[in-house]
Amino acid sequence: MSNTKKDASTKERIETQEPPLYRVLLHNDDYTTMEFVIAILESVFHKSTTEATRIMLNVHHEGVGVAGIFTKEVGETKITRVHELAQKNNFPLRCSMEIT
Repeated sequence: MSNTKKDASTKERIETQEPPLYRVLLHNDDYTTMEFVIAILESVFHKSTTEATRIMLNVHHEGVGVAGIFTKEVGETKITRVHELAQKNNFPLRCSMEIT
C-alpha cells in the first residue's frame, strides 16, 4: 500500500501577498467649495472634521491632497462616489488614484 500524501517537509508553501495600495487624490479647482470638500472627506473617506479640514487646506494650497490609501477596487469605488456626489451638487471636484 503506497502513501500518496505529501510528507510535511515536501508540502508546498503558499505565501499570501498583500494587494498593492493606491493613494486616492483630491484635486483643487476654482469652483468646489471648501465646505463640500470637507463633507466629502467626512462622508466618503470617514475622516474627522479636523482631519478633513487639514486635507482640504492641503488640496487648496498645494493643488492636490491625499484623501486616503486603499486597495485598487476600494479606491475606484470611492472615486466613483466622489464624482457622483460632485456632479449631483454641480461641482467639478475631481479625484484620481496613483500607486503608492
